[in-house]
Amino acid sequence: MELKKYSALVLLSSALALQPAWAEKQSSAPEKTATEQETDRSSRVPTFKVDGDLAGRLGVFTTKYEDTFAEVGSQLALGYLELVKANPGVDPWLPGEGTTITLPRQYIIPDARREGIVINLAEYRLYYFSDDGVQVYPVGVGTSENPSPLTDAKVTMPLESPAWYPPASIRAEYEASGDFLPRMIPPGPSNPLGSHALMLSEKGYLIHGTNKQFGVGMPVSHGCFRMYNEDISRFVYQVGKGTSVQIVNDAVKMGLSGGEVWLEVHRPNEDYSQQDRDRLWREVTLEVEAFRQKHPGVEVQRRAIELAVDQADGIPAMVGEQISRVASDKTQKDKRLPASEEPEQKLYF
Repeated sequence: MELKKYSALVLLSSALALQPAWAEKQSSAPEKTATEQETDRSSRVPTFKVDGDLAGRLGVFTTKYEDTFAEVGSQLALGYLELVKANPGVDPWLPGEGTTITLPRQYIIPDARREGIVINLAEYRLYYFSDDGVQVYPVGVGTSENPSPLTDAKVTMPLESPAWYPPASIRAEYEASGDFLPRMIPPGPSNPLGSHALMLSEKGYLIHGTNKQFGVGMPVSHGCFRMYNEDISRFVYQVGKGTSVQIVNDAVKMGLSGGEVWLEVHRPNEDYSQQDRDRLWREVTLEVEAFRQKHPGVEVQRRAIELAVDQADGIPAMVGEQISRVASDKTQKDKRLPASEEPEQKLYF
């Protein structure tokens, strides 16, 4: 797909949030030109086959003394928060020399059509489905004050080197705080849209790059979707015009894979408040009940579910299994154990 360069972009009603001094501190890594980024268009993330409702596998990484989770995430195309939640007890700003950390690359597929792009706001991830499988990217999403929309949209146009025209609402925010924001920010290292973008049919919203590495995989924007420049600069060449973009918000996901029942629970922040814990328990209770009605042949263990909710680390946990049903009552009766030999009853949810 050939991309045209655009020196201007339509007014964005929900562009990224900027720091008060928009042109001050940029990433320590030198900004690559569009030509340099185009030299390698292969995805930085693996493509995983989907096995039932599960995809991917956990990985490990050994840190060096100067590493932080923000830097590791930028290098490996993972979000800051997903690394923090997957590695409790490890200091994200000083993990230390020789520390082995978990790379959370195992996923339950969101409850959506398995085509095109699916963004799950609750886990700060973008899923891209192709004939070969699924790729998963970290994305920054809207804040609670400026949430991203729940919608079923399409990609309308790829953009290279976009300029940003801040909407009046964001310029008013800057003016109220005594800062100045230009009416137009040209392409370059100070542009919050980064090197490339995908325009969506949902008016005013884009999937785009960034001029700040920190914030990918977190709720940081005015509603748009922020990717690492190293990812969006390749991703725009994979995605065609008209590709569907489903945006969902599922903090609790359940699925089946190989006869096993899996549960994935996402807390929204580093800290795990009692309010979030109570809310997730309610969501899990409803999800488990709906799942059991949809799959009457499954049994789940309450203790495993309690542990998954207690951690809420975004890593899939096996919480039950699909029980094979015997074909006839006669066979069931023949195979039934005497009362004295019945196995001890487990506590199921």
